[in-house]
Amino acid sequence: MPGNSAAQHKVTVWNGHVQLNFQVKGSGPALVYFHPAAGMRWDPFLDELAKSHTIYAPEFPGTTSGNPYDIHKVDDLGDAVLIYEEAIRSLGLKRPAAIGQSFGGMIALEIAAAYPEIFSSLTVLDPVGLWRDEAPVVNWVAAAPNELPGLLFRHPDSEAVQAALAMPADRETAIQATAQMIWNLGATGKFVWPIPDRGLGKRLHRITAPTLIIWGDLDAVISSSYAHFLGGKIAGSRVEIIDDCGHVPQVEKCAETLSIVDKFLNRQSEPV
Repeated sequence: MPGNSAAQHKVTVWNGHVQLNFQVKGSGPALVYFHPAAGMRWDPFLDELAKSHTIYAPEFPGTTSGNPYDIHKVDDLGDAVLIYEEAIRSLGLKRPAAIGQSFGGMIALEIAAAYPEIFSSLTVLDPVGLWRDEAPVVNWVAAAPNELPGLLFRHPDSEAVQAALAMPADRETAIQATAQMIWNLGATGKFVWPIPDRGLGKRLHRITAPTLIIWGDLDAVISSSYAHFLGGKIAGSRVEIIDDCGHVPQVEKCAETLSIVDKFLNRQSEPV
């Protein structure tokens, strides 16, 4: 995994009760990245995007190392949406692009539905947040740790996936990292389970930003059949299915995912 040279920028929001940490890296137009349930971690996909964009990656309340209890100040998903909007406004970001993966994709969709003008474009990768009885979503929080790689990736033994899953060499640091990940899954899972649907489907029609939906065709967490289901609810959205890929395309098929995202972002930046 590449070294994280991101700057840390803290924003106090929610009437002074929540301190939201942003990891900031890169140069160019602003792009807000919403991380998955396990927490914020830099990967080659983000490092490549940081070459053409300034990435602002907020850490969900409670997932910041050393500040776990802010999660208790966020009562529901509506609170989380307001907290993120307040933080983006406090940073002075004017219609940044947005990308969200899995849990982060759900958060990005909720924010875009609540505030249709907030993002210049929206990209979501295998987002959760919807439920269809014919295609149940797997509860990743309840899965045993040794089951997670097989749930998240089609090819968990591949070099790219192994690099993403690698733990620190130092034993004590590795234990702390594992404990942090477990806490993060619990903190974010509070807003997803027991059934990962908080009415997002009835709000999606409010999204007006150009939207790109990317999905791994063999996602074992949330079926790729949700991709076109989601796309049908967002006017003008574009759906891309990545072959032989699981729940995390940005890791398992980084080059292909990056190519699709780059073309989409460049198209949105072209003058009309």
